[in-house]
Amino acid sequence: MFLHIGGDIVIPVKDVIAIMDIDTTTISKDTKEFLKIAEEEGFIRSISDDLPKSYVITEVDKKSIIYLSPISSVTLKKRSQYISEIANL
Repeated sequence: MFLHIGGDIVIPVKDVIAIMDIDTTTISKDTKEFLKIAEEEGFIRSISDDLPKSYVITEVDKKSIIYLSPISSVTLKKRSQYISEIANL
């Protein structure tokens, strides 16, 4: 199953490691440093010109990709839970 994370981007749910709220997690100095390094190394993909509300950490073929999403982490979580419920039918 796939998760729509904004724009024209859908990702396989099985590749999702974490869905994080940008406002609450970037308070930490360590998280800011993590995102800074990830951006410098080319792991971050912005999927919209809108301000990001969340970021989704994924792993594909043993490579991490971090998507900056304009959709809130709460909404993405609900979408992923809904997809899991459908898969279990």
